[in-house]
Amino acid sequence: MNAIPTPGKIIAVHLSYPSRAAQRGRTPAQPSYFLKPSSSLAVTGGTIERPAGTELLAFEGEIALVIGEPARRVSPAEGWRHVAGVTAANDFGLYDLRAADKGSNVRNKGGDGFTPIGPATIPADVAGEDGWRVRTWVNGALAQEDTSDTLLFSFGRLIADLSQHLTLETGDVILTGTPAGSSVVVPGDVVEVEVDAPGAPGAPSTGRLVTTVTQGEQAFGDFGAKPAVDDAQRIEAWGSEAEHAAAVAAGKASPLDASAGGPAAESTVEAPAPALTDEVRELLGRSAVATISAALRKRGYHDVFIEGVLPNHSGDRIVGVAKTLRFIPFRPDLFAEFGGGYNAQKRAFDTVDRGEVLVIEARGERGTGTVGDVLALRAQVRGAAGIVTDGGVRDFDAVAAFDIPVFSQGPHPSVLGRRHVPWETDVTITCGGAAVQPGDVIVGDGDGAVVIPAAIAAEVAAEAAAQEAEDAWVAEQVAAGEPVDGLFPMNAAWRARYEASARPAVPSAADAQGGEAHR
Repeated sequence: MNAIPTPGKIIAVHLSYPSRAAQRGRTPAQPSYFLKPSSSLAVTGGTIERPAGTELLAFEGEIALVIGEPARRVSPAEGWRHVAGVTAANDFGLYDLRAADKGSNVRNKGGDGFTPIGPATIPADVAGEDGWRVRTWVNGALAQEDTSDTLLFSFGRLIADLSQHLTLETGDVILTGTPAGSSVVVPGDVVEVEVDAPGAPGAPSTGRLVTTVTQGEQAFGDFGAKPAVDDAQRIEAWGSEAEHAAAVAAGKASPLDASAGGPAAESTVEAPAPALTDEVRELLGRSAVATISAALRKRGYHDVFIEGVLPNHSGDRIVGVAKTLRFIPFRPDLFAEFGGGYNAQKRAFDTVDRGEVLVIEARGERGTGTVGDVLALRAQVRGAAGIVTDGGVRDFDAVAAFDIPVFSQGPHPSVLGRRHVPWETDVTITCGGAAVQPGDVIVGDGDGAVVIPAAIAAEVAAEAAAQEAEDAWVAEQVAAGEPVDGLFPMNAAWRARYEASARPAVPSAADAQGGEAHR
């Protein structure tokens, strides 16, 4: 079992296993192929670089055939006789560059190190063409396993088909396709591929072909196609939407554009005006939560107050757009898988933007911390308007020493893993009994925090500001000695006096929203 020399041609098959075809949702009637450059070859123990600016580097464990006697226009029955050896290969691909390739696979599968092969070659005559098995492991966990007797197209048929078009020369390599289980790997992951003949005497094996993923630093230049991904590519690369969601929760993948509120595809529709313009922010900033709650109740919103949370500084106010983080109840296996590393909690604090309020669903569980001093400081440095959690705060005094307002159920010294698993970001959550969507407007003061649906933020802000002006005028009359009877609330006589008094103009909802779209 020897290593192979550099081949003249590397030919790869697209879809060949039923398990992979089912995963892709299409079964080809005939095989199809693409070429890989010999410069993409690598040996076991090497590394593969995920280029800077990309996210979807995927592995594909495969059985590789090494041609012995040249083949030209041979039959399927004769094809297998032209195989000298069998080895393992990893047909790495970069989904970020698939669109640029338009089917050629030159960029997305032709990079240096994108075709590890080896480490040993098994003589083909130790087993028939149906007697081979391929397995792939990622970080020690089995990710792929299938056998050559399940193939849509036998090895002999592949060789016969190719030999109709070109001469297969000694040393040429055919990568025979990958089974289900191919997925994305990230820097630090270790991928191992092994091919063996378990039914042959001695169960000969190629040994494990080992490749470690590293992160590239050199960005692609402006003189060629740039990486580009969309939600469809993300789901296909990871294998399914569920697998992608699990990877997001584990901190290994970017959220889908649609779930993150970003553009799923280019659109010619004009983007809606932001819910929180400077004018709306200013009006809400001088309106009490109690006043805003009354305006919301008039519109049928009775469950938008976040129960049980209070600010950590006396006099704190927050006004901002919601960014959400969800915790689920603690379970040891889930915490082991999703609680460590760059988890959902850390991603949320690392990506909260200026003016946003990070709202955390902790199911009202105050028996552990949901944010501590380091993460609160990170949110402050990023310019967040505040943090709201219906759980506890760890390092409470240290957090209180920061400027950022934090609304919570109070202090608790325990770490997150006592009660929670950080699960997902930028989704609809429940916080203190109120539904919160990304993009909702959050306002908080000494009474607590309230959620304003984005679509009505401007009209609520205008009405609340008008009510605040009215209440301030009433307070002036009471301070001057007037009795509250007929004044609070105002009867017709007092209303007429109020309307006739000089007072600052309060913007309408359209004025508060601003922008040409509202004219």
